[in-house]
Amino acid sequence: MEWSLLIIGIPIMNRYLIGLAGIMLATSASASDALTGQLDAVINRAIAENRIVGTVVLVAQNGEIVYRRAAGQSDREVGVPMHEDAVFRLASITKPIVSATLMRLVEEGKLTLDDPVTRWLPTFRPQREDGSEPVITLRQLLTHTSGLSYRFMEPTGSEYDRLNISDGLDQPGLSLNENLRRLEQAPLVFPPGEGWRYSLGLDVLGAVIAEASGKTLPQAVQEAVVGPLQLADTAFVASDPSRLVTPYADGDPEPVRMTDGMAVPIWQSAAHFAPSRATNADSYPSGGAGMVGTAADVLRFLEVIRSGGEPILAPDTVSAMMQNQVSAQAETQGPGWGFGYGWAVLNDPDAAGTPQSKGTIQWGGAYGHSWFVDPVKKLTVVALTNTAFEGMSGAFPTEIRDAVYEGADWASETDDTAH
Repeated sequence: MEWSLLIIGIPIMNRYLIGLAGIMLATSASASDALTGQLDAVINRAIAENRIVGTVVLVAQNGEIVYRRAAGQSDREVGVPMHEDAVFRLASITKPIVSATLMRLVEEGKLTLDDPVTRWLPTFRPQREDGSEPVITLRQLLTHTSGLSYRFMEPTGSEYDRLNISDGLDQPGLSLNENLRRLEQAPLVFPPGEGWRYSLGLDVLGAVIAEASGKTLPQAVQEAVVGPLQLADTAFVASDPSRLVTPYADGDPEPVRMTDGMAVPIWQSAAHFAPSRATNADSYPSGGAGMVGTAADVLRFLEVIRSGGEPILAPDTVSAMMQNQVSAQAETQGPGWGFGYGWAVLNDPDAAGTPQSKGTIQWGGAYGHSWFVDPVKKLTVVALTNTAFEGMSGAFPTEIRDAVYEGADWASETDDTAH
């Protein structure tokens, strides 16, 4: 299947002409043999070593796809091969899409980032351990500086465990009101604005978006992002469950098929999964982890961001989203990494030990995904896998990144304005 403007599905209408240059992702015939060889080797090795079960990897440079591959298996036990149009549980790739939806409401004047959360959710009032009730702003929720956390970020046996707080990945059928009720009972891990902790802030913002827009979160996301970009397979509930990839958890000697209720160890805790959530319309739409979609849809969205935001956001808004908004001490993905609105922002490539350019944005997803956008090199890389956590925080994302830079001519390009 050739990639073209028709396949991407963007109608040629005056409203969209400004943004078309950045999203016309035709397949390039000039992709170097070196790039193909480097990436193929990384993917083949990860599959052969039983680190991942399957993957779809797409690389675009200056609006052209220069590498694309589906490899491994979508369902190992049934013997279903991976296909490019496979639908993945996106986990935290949901966050950039919901963040863009929030910023659309900011542009429309329906809310401001300095609004206290209680303006929109009067009963959501988390406290500190001393019983004080600080003000939490929408900006703090968006940048993970609110003092909230995730269950999987807290040690086993924490208050998040005791309260059975969902990270938006488990407990099919749970309502958002109930999860927010549980969340507000957990003490804040620091005063709002005085630290950085990856958190359920985007789930809270999902409720804010619903209140401010007068729509459900899925409706608001559809109107602001999914509809304008015609992301046909991106939603909070899979429309065609037969295309969903089977998720796996890291295992020895091979990854283990995921089941509802499975807890997968990560750092000093564990993340709780329920794959059936993706087909359960009664589950709350998690603004931080609840969407499904394809690699092509993710790439299309990220290319719109890279090229300035049209037709979904104004260039000034996207510029703010791609700027660091937190302290240098945050180290959101290690030294040198800050955070913008929706993703990590690379402040210091030398400190991070990465070939990516200053200003690169990136993040991942707990089901086994990684992506980054290097605006200097005009590079967008999406690597979705069905294996947690190797595909997100194992060796695979780093190997993909290094292969992209080692195997192509843009590795030697420089831009003095970026450093």
